[in-house]
Amino acid sequence: MTTQVNILLTGNELMNGDVIDTNSVMLAQQLNDIGLTINKKVTIADELALLSAEIIQLSQTADVLLINGGLGPTIDDLTSQALAQACCVDLHLNLQAHSHLKTWAKRRNTQLNQPNLKQAYLPLGSEIVNNATGSAVGIRIQLGQCLIICTPGVPSELSHMLKDEIIPSLQQLFPITNKKNLIRLQTFGMGESTLQALINDKFPDWPNEIAIGFRAAMPLLEVKLSVQCPKGKELLAQWQHKLSNLLGSHILTIGKSNHVTIADYLVPLLIKSQQKITLAESCTGGLIASQITAIAGASAVFEAGFVTYSNKMKSKMLDVPAATLVSHGAVSKATVLAMAKGALAKSNADYVIAVSGIAGPDGATEDKPVGSVWIAWGNKQTLQAKYYCIPVARQHFQQVVAARSLDLIRRMLISS
Repeated sequence: MTTQVNILLTGNELMNGDVIDTNSVMLAQQLNDIGLTINKKVTIADELALLSAEIIQLSQTADVLLINGGLGPTIDDLTSQALAQACCVDLHLNLQAHSHLKTWAKRRNTQLNQPNLKQAYLPLGSEIVNNATGSAVGIRIQLGQCLIICTPGVPSELSHMLKDEIIPSLQQLFPITNKKNLIRLQTFGMGESTLQALINDKFPDWPNEIAIGFRAAMPLLEVKLSVQCPKGKELLAQWQHKLSNLLGSHILTIGKSNHVTIADYLVPLLIKSQQKITLAESCTGGLIASQITAIAGASAVFEAGFVTYSNKMKSKMLDVPAATLVSHGAVSKATVLAMAKGALAKSNADYVIAVSGIAGPDGATEDKPVGSVWIAWGNKQTLQAKYYCIPVARQHFQQVVAARSLDLIRRMLISS
């Protein structure tokens, strides 16, 4: 019998668009990984009567109801109160939740105030779900035939609680006998339609038993292979191998990783080869450096980068000849190659990326439209440069330029 799972998301900020809902995506992905699928998802505002009524209704059609949000210290955090009302019980001081709050405050060298203490009052008969990073514990309670689990709305807290507490608990309570096999391939450099057309062309005999899906998570594209029937499970390894050979270096990893930047894959390659990288950034304004230093262990491969936004600083910091800037302009092959050489000389790194472009909406010329960018990459022995035109919004442009730049070095490393 299929386990029925419903999700209830609460928060005025979700309803009015102040916050983008990423938590239900996280919940769906992790539930799907253990063979559970969501039957119904509801998002409602912070209104006590509305919340209580929805909890009752959703619990009547589910084995599990996951409630996300509304466990904080402020007056509009109403999940505990609504849950107590739906279960026809009172709120009471939960000693475990109170102890958790005191420990949380002590670690931060702060005093608990009355709004904080609100988070220790939970529905009578409920249990806590440990939250290793935040102030609000989760709540677990049975309502009729439905198990209700409440989690905070902070994505980082939800992520830890899912991994450490909730998913293992659900796996024990609702074991899946015919679990779906799922393989994720993280790819870069090919769009969904192009990839689907390629698969259709090369594999007209793709088996019906293996479902193929795509999830665009800029800058990466995730390709998912999923099977549930015995024949599909037998064929999965063979067809994964065929697809991997077809995509080649477009594949970053195969497994269940869910990284969001190519730096996640580049930094380990540099660490393994014991080589360092430097950067000379103009239009990306330090974004590439930020993505590299976000990875644990980056200090072993990255010592310095240069953000030279003006022509004056390109000359002063990277020794780009003034004549080059006058003759070719900042967005040119000659300039990015000079930036790359200057960064290598100043840092003594092994590899370099240099970028200069027009992010827009202003700054375009007739021969250099908005979205123009030159990227140089390589080492002291081999420096290359390539022109791209990426006519998208400013922030999207910067993200794509950063991703393409890092990927060019990644490809260079894996081919050496």
